[in-house]
Amino acid sequence: MQAAGGVRLLALGCVLVLSAQLAESKNSEDIRCKCICPPYKEIEGQIYNQNVSLKDCNCLHVVEPMPVEGKDVEAYCLRCECKYEERSSGTIKGTIIIYLSVLGLLLLYMVYLTLLEPILKRRLFGHSQLIQNDDDVGDQQPFANAHDVLSRSRSRPNVLNKVEHAQQRWRRQVQEQRKSVFDRHVVLS
Repeated sequence: MQAAGGVRLLALGCVLVLSAQLAESKNSEDIRCKCICPPYKEIEGQIYNQNVSLKDCNCLHVVEPMPVEGKDVEAYCLRCECKYEERSSGTIKGTIIIYLSVLGLLLLYMVYLTLLEPILKRRLFGHSQLIQNDDDVGDQQPFANAHDVLSRSRSRPNVLNKVEHAQQRWRRQVQEQRKSVFDRHVVLS
């Protein structure tokens, strides 16, 4: 009963924090007016950014300091193109957090498989097969006990056993290709 109350309080706290963040997310960095002004007379083109509201998104409020004076201001502002831009920094932060979380989980999974693989190989294939080097692989029967080992591993089906089975099949194919090319001097076509 107390655990359910604790979960409810935690959920309520998360909702309050998220709503406060959403209210705070409409800060001045999330809205802006961007005016792109092309070259005019001797003045080179420039881009102006200001944090102003939608109704103030025009050349007169955004372009500061005004590079021209007097009657040229109106002609200069007519050439400028102003756009109101709004973004959601909360969505951007959420997307980045999800992306980094998935990346971290994949990294942890890779480390798990990398560290666990030698232990599983030793347990499944025995210590003698791990010591075997490439020179011994070129014998007449390179995988003589592979069928027995694979039949034992099939009794406990999981992802690692399937990967190990595919790896053993690939190794057999590579050995056949090596024999064909180096021993029999036959190139596969």
